[in-house]
Amino acid sequence: MRAWSIPLGKFFGIEVRLHLTFLLLLALVVTQTMKVGIDAGRGVALFFIIFAAVALHEAARALAGATKRDRLQRLVLLPTGGVILGETSEHSSGPQDSLVSETRRALAGPLANLLFAGFASAIVTTVAQVKIFASPYIHSSHLARSVVWVNVSLGLLNLFPAYPLAAGRLLRVWLARNPGKDVGDPWQVATRRSVGYGQAFSMMLTVMGFMAGNVWAMLVGFCIFIAGQLEDRSLLFASVVSSVRMEEIMLTDFAVLSPADTLQDALEKVLHTLQDDFPVVRSGDLVGTITRQKILDAVRSEGNGYVQSVMNRVIEVCQKGESLATAFRKITKRGITMIPIVDQQRLVGIVTLQNLSHNMALLAEARRLKER
Repeated sequence: MRAWSIPLGKFFGIEVRLHLTFLLLLALVVTQTMKVGIDAGRGVALFFIIFAAVALHEAARALAGATKRDRLQRLVLLPTGGVILGETSEHSSGPQDSLVSETRRALAGPLANLLFAGFASAIVTTVAQVKIFASPYIHSSHLARSVVWVNVSLGLLNLFPAYPLAAGRLLRVWLARNPGKDVGDPWQVATRRSVGYGQAFSMMLTVMGFMAGNVWAMLVGFCIFIAGQLEDRSLLFASVVSSVRMEEIMLTDFAVLSPADTLQDALEKVLHTLQDDFPVVRSGDLVGTITRQKILDAVRSEGNGYVQSVMNRVIEVCQKGESLATAFRKITKRGITMIPIVDQQRLVGIVTLQNLSHNMALLAEARRLKER
């Protein structure tokens, strides 16, 4: 996700990122605009109209969602809508509650787009005297009309039962409630089936667009396919972090520091290890944590001192039997990069974002092999 998206900031407590398909859309819109002799600036304006419609769609969905949001969630925006990675399902509260909640969230986006299109239509027809039902409906030469039809198009597109579009999410709930003979967690099975249906639809749309020479249909199909891939990887990630125990992935061979160590002594020790984060231990008891960067910053600003004067005394720990998902939540809650692992109050290992980033791909592949 991070390799193919750009961070935009945090909204509604969720990190929002822009997928690079938006840059493909920008290049396509500007190219098509200049091809007919129109100033490229109007093409850029049309791009931002599309981006605003997607932002409105996702804002409505976020507002319709649960008030308590998982800090692990990341929203990736694509031209066809957003994909929430790390989304926690509500099916555990009951299939009927899940259907009601998912229906509210799924339909909030399309409804917001269609309502805004109606409002914009009333404005542009009365104030700007623009003919709404005139061709071309979406074009850089008719930006006011495009505001209306971009929102209409996005709203109607999400009513197709192709996951992860809005109606596709409702299809996932229905499949989870009617699992048939499929073996496994009904929600995960339903998600995989929905992703498969959505990708089949996207490939069909892409092929039809190619045969008809319609570059916009090809782009929409491609974006739905990419969104399905992101959802599939998110499901695999959620499956891994919920089932892997801390004792399975913790580092047991690690360096520790003492609060009585000087910063110069600490620097000497960290030179001989690849760790970026260190537990601080006194007489076998965990009393704090410190990072390589914090040691270096303290030496630069204050000169030589003691580790205990700059270490972090607020410690988040995990039991060795807890899930990896628990560690992720504690790490993101505090903005820390290491979790000490304890067993009966004794430090037995550490888990760092550094080693997790190195090992998540291995854990995912191991899970794929087990499922085959």
